[in-house]
Amino acid sequence: MMPNMDPRALKSLMSKMGIKSSEVNADSVTIACSDRDILIHNPQVTRIEAQGMVSFQISGDVEEKEKSVNVEITDEDIRMVMEKAGIDDRDKAEQALKDTNGDIAEAIMRIKEQQ
Repeated sequence: MMPNMDPRALKSLMSKMGIKSSEVNADSVTIACSDRDILIHNPQVTRIEAQGMVSFQISGDVEEKEKSVNVEITDEDIRMVMEKAGIDDRDKAEQALKDTNGDIAEAIMRIKEQQ
């Protein structure tokens, strides 16, 4: 905000420039990313419209949560890793698949590196 400017005068100036702003009554804001969620609690949200574009200004208490990846590991995947890595340890093959989020090739490579 501009220092020493009356909020009403600022709003009037913005209106003359074609900029509209309004408060959004929000309980929380979530920004979903591919690897995490950004949660904003007790937000103050302002909607700003200018030159045909809409943007939001958000402030509040920020919390980040990592997303967990749930990968289905099949018996066929485990058998494939055991066969290609040349091991008889089913638990080791399954753990390698879990560690690599189900990536069979990566699991085989990791097991071979450990041998």
